[in-house]
Amino acid sequence: MIRLLIAAPASGCGKTAAACAMLRVLKERGHEPCAFKCGPDYIDPMFHRAVLGVESHNLDLFLSGPERVQALFARACRGHGAAVVEGAMGLYDGLGGVTARASAWELADTLDLPVLLVLPARASSLTLAAQLCGLRDFRTPSHIAGVLLNECSPALCRTLAPTLERETGLPVLGCLPRLEGARIESRHLGLLTAPEIDDLDARLELLARAFSENVDLPRLLALFDGTAPAAQESEPPQKRRCRIAVARDEAFCFAYAETLETLEALGAELVFFSPLRDTALPEGVGGLYLPGGYPELYARRLSENAEMRRAVAEAVRGGLPTAAECGGYLYLCAALSDPSGERFPMAGVLPGEAADAGKSVRFGYAELSAEEDSLLFRAGESFPVHVFHHWDTAENGDSFRLTKPLSGRTWREGYAGRTLYAAFPHLYFAGSPVLAERFVRAAENYGAKHGIM
Repeated sequence: MIRLLIAAPASGCGKTAAACAMLRVLKERGHEPCAFKCGPDYIDPMFHRAVLGVESHNLDLFLSGPERVQALFARACRGHGAAVVEGAMGLYDGLGGVTARASAWELADTLDLPVLLVLPARASSLTLAAQLCGLRDFRTPSHIAGVLLNECSPALCRTLAPTLERETGLPVLGCLPRLEGARIESRHLGLLTAPEIDDLDARLELLARAFSENVDLPRLLALFDGTAPAAQESEPPQKRRCRIAVARDEAFCFAYAETLETLEALGAELVFFSPLRDTALPEGVGGLYLPGGYPELYARRLSENAEMRRAVAEAVRGGLPTAAECGGYLYLCAALSDPSGERFPMAGVLPGEAADAGKSVRFGYAELSAEEDSLLFRAGESFPVHVFHHWDTAENGDSFRLTKPLSGRTWREGYAGRTLYAAFPHLYFAGSPVLAERFVRAAENYGAKHGIM
């Protein structure tokens, strides 16, 4: 099985472009690849899915323990001939920016994956060898097995490759030249999402063609050919216990594939709906999941769909078990401003009017601690979460205590009740399956009480 992790010295070095190009080439050549993203990012897996037509999965060593990550990786690799993992940030950049914990390197070490290092060749030549030596020697083993030069012309690659190989002992497998036609724009939470790019397939084709023409594919395949991970026997899925409505459209597009799979494995039938287009919640549901996304970009349309706003408000107030995180939480607030600052009414279940804070707010990993029992949590429990948002309110609740793992900085936020979780922190049900079990059980009980099941 072809197995590798694509890493780089820093963010913005071309990991996503390299991963998408490689996935497309592997798919075209019949290797049936699967894809993964190191860390909690939602956006890069969308590009993997656009290439492959199947889910990409996140692997996160803060949100899950090593054994759980190994099991998730092995399970998702089953039936595939290649596995490409896209790293996050720089190779060694982990928790708090000052440790290697939960870094791409730690993931490679945990899964015993060789690393293809994407190295930008802008305004540098022999100094690249010094960079490579530093990256190679910083940890033992570094897992770096090969190098791909990015934004590098084929002619320059032919000149640099022998020197870099001689100086570092690392094979240079080729290059990706600068491709303006394949560039993807960014905004406040990262790259534009894949569905927003009308000519995405043409851009991906351009990347794949450049990869095929400028990378020594036989050498790469030989270098990264290894043993497939041993997959544990998966437990048979439980019989259907409930139906859970899941918001899914352009405004609510940040849901981990593993979170949804965990709910399904516990017996939940997921029923997708669009708060942008639908006028009512799906019938016969015992739970509601409002994931994150970009509701601020669609604030006017969400507000104009008054029937859906009323339906959600009535359901939540009526006790429908509801998990709303980040963008889903904003939808439950009183109002939401779009990027221009115009204010629009939302569902109004919770107080608070959200607007652009002008920066990432309370960004990064944290531990969420509960002091009282609620829908998902029990008093005294703590779970790892991830916080990632630019929009904020002055009334974010105080049901939970959040703590940064290294600095110890704390703050309070969130709303919780017997049938509600609503807060900015993103939960990861695959790493904390007890939360998923509680959600499914609550939905099952709601269905039984209301004669749904």
